Amino acid sequence: MEQQTFFDRDGSQPLAARLRPRTLDEFVGQRHLLGPGKMLTRLIEGDHLSSMIFWGPPGVGKTTLARIIAGRTKASFIDFSAVTSGIREIRAVMQKADDNRRFGERTLVFVDEIHRFNKAQQDAFLPFVEKGSIILIGATTENPSFEINGALLSRCRVFVLHALGEEDLGCLLERALKDPRGFGDTDVRLPPDALGMIARFANGDARAALSVLEMAVLNGESGDGFVRVSMEMLEQCLSRKSLLYDKQGEEHYNLISALHKSMRNSDPDAAVYWLARMLEAGEDPLYVARRVVRFASEDVGLADPRALELSVAAYQACHFLGMPECSVHLTQAVVYLSLAPKSNSLYTAYESAKADALRQLAEPVPLVIRNAVTPLMAREGYGKGYQYAHDTKDKLAAMQCLPDSLKDKTYYHPTEQGLESRFKTRLEEILAWRRRNG
Repeated sequence: MEQQTFFDRDGSQPLAARLRPRTLDEFVGQRHLLGPGKMLTRLIEGDHLSSMIFWGPPGVGKTTLARIIAGRTKASFIDFSAVTSGIREIRAVMQKADDNRRFGERTLVFVDEIHRFNKAQQDAFLPFVEKGSIILIGATTENPSFEINGALLSRCRVFVLHALGEEDLGCLLERALKDPRGFGDTDVRLPPDALGMIARFANGDARAALSVLEMAVLNGESGDGFVRVSMEMLEQCLSRKSLLYDKQGEEHYNLISALHKSMRNSDPDAAVYWLARMLEAGEDPLYVARRVVRFASEDVGLADPRALELSVAAYQACHFLGMPECSVHLTQAVVYLSLAPKSNSLYTAYESAKADALRQLAEPVPLVIRNAVTPLMAREGYGKGYQYAHDTKDKLAAMQCLPDSLKDKTYYHPTEQGLESRFKTRLEEILAWRRRNG
């Protein structure tokens, strides 16, 4: 028997590795998939697994869940890394799995970061998945629709794993302080709401939360049988100042309101400050990006149509890069929107139309703009008198497109701001033509 060294002890592993859940009962989060009566739980407990893909952000338990499944099923477990494995290694392992199948033994193959495999590497799995030699479980942080071959993806069931909530992360951190595999044998004294701060800053990533806690405890001040972690030490481990922010409470809405209203008031300095307050406090950059996209149409609109393009591009950059890199893309969008000419005419147009739509839900579509897809509809007058605008000299037709009860109602009232003045001029020309030809 090989002698165990100091470096082989569990204590030398990172806290996240030591506390990796071993059973479904220990697994935290993903309640939409796991729990009494849930689909994935039924498949695992009944040992009726087929190939699957776990899609979700980092630190939500994709690898852990695969290992738990391997422990519950009657199958050998092979762990592949898409970073270090080539086609030769894949084929060798697949051949061994194929041999095992002949003896009635199943093989569960877990591939972390499967999106990093190229097409040829992914294709190497396909025949073995098809004939049932292996149960493939792939983990990816990228959209499988874009990153995994269609043939392979069609043979796998996709399960979407969500970022862990603060409550879930808080449970994990408390377990780390009580479990002997963590700091259960140590009297750890933390500042008030320290676990809440770590959970908020971890942004749904269990591995990140446990790493921060471990760093804070290992660098705490040792006393007589205890370890004290100061607020200063905790802030250093978080690598960011403790800002007044609660992602689920009032301050969350106060700060996003401050950003929105600073941009609306064309104040780029204030807007960038409130942006930094949120991002440095751990706000999800995609949440901010979504609000920025909304602002581009609600408060700028056709005064500068490029505002929406730039805002969507900033959202995509946040999705590709994440924090901290994407902070500069959001800054670009926020400053652009702050300096852009403002118009809320699109917002007011929709709100006004929505009010009429809700009051008059049963207003019939005018026959002239209905589509006569059957002879009966044509006999009933569907489409009768319809004029194809492209066939006219002015590319306009004198047809009534609103219901009779709303005839001549206007919703869109363009402003003179920025490029919207051009849209206003064009609309006035269209209305004048209709008055002449109506």
